[in-house]
Amino acid sequence: MTDLSDLIRPDRYPRSSGYDPAWLLDLDMGPNPLWLLEDLARDLDLRPGMRILDLGSGKGATSVFLAREYGAEVVAADLWVAPEEAAAVFAQAGVGDRVRAVRAEAHALPFEEESFDAIVSVDAFEYFGTADGYLPYLVRFLRPGGQLGMATPAMTREVRDLGAIPPHIKKAVGWEVIAWHTAQWWRFHWAITELVEVTSARLQPDAWRDWLLWARAGAAHHPDGLSRNQPVIDMLTADGGAFLSFALVTARKK
Repeated sequence: MTDLSDLIRPDRYPRSSGYDPAWLLDLDMGPNPLWLLEDLARDLDLRPGMRILDLGSGKGATSVFLAREYGAEVVAADLWVAPEEAAAVFAQAGVGDRVRAVRAEAHALPFEEESFDAIVSVDAFEYFGTADGYLPYLVRFLRPGGQLGMATPAMTREVRDLGAIPPHIKKAVGWEVIAWHTAQWWRFHWAITELVEVTSARLQPDAWRDWLLWARAGAAHHPDGLSRNQPVIDMLTADGGAFLSFALVTARKK
């Protein structure tokens, strides 16, 4: 199992290393969200005072990070987490005055058009963003020149090209993996609309190792952690980076 101190990695994720790993695991709704966001932000130009939509914000760790690390005014939108629950996290983290929690469905966003400088989505886009018409809908909420960035589970090869879901992945996540695309799939999917300029589309280096480290830490930290995380641990161990990764994709609205 992984000790919580193993989740502090200033050599690779200096900003994320300032956050209590136990706090992050208590907010767990997906693997290593701050590592993903910190890496993704290297391909974005986030500045103090920006208004950022954190789309699929979960229990709020990424929204806290955006407010603290980049001085942003953040709208944290999630369908599954009650705004009151997220607001309590923001208040405790000292960013309650800079982060507003909203319950929202990704296809019916309750915001004015061209009202955000950036939209960020970490480990959520795979649930709602793969349809051909979604990017054209989403960019309506960005100001001209606004930035879009997302981190999502990815494959090194398309399932369609493989002809089947690899058995070790199918056992753990089933059909869900058909929404886990390659970075180049995402580049084409966004660029073909001609609504955005794709500024980066890449697989995160050693993403499967980060994911495995997180899953092992979760197995040790939560009372039911082993039963929750063992299928993922087995999947990642069997995969060894052959197929599983995370795609980090950024773009700017034309």
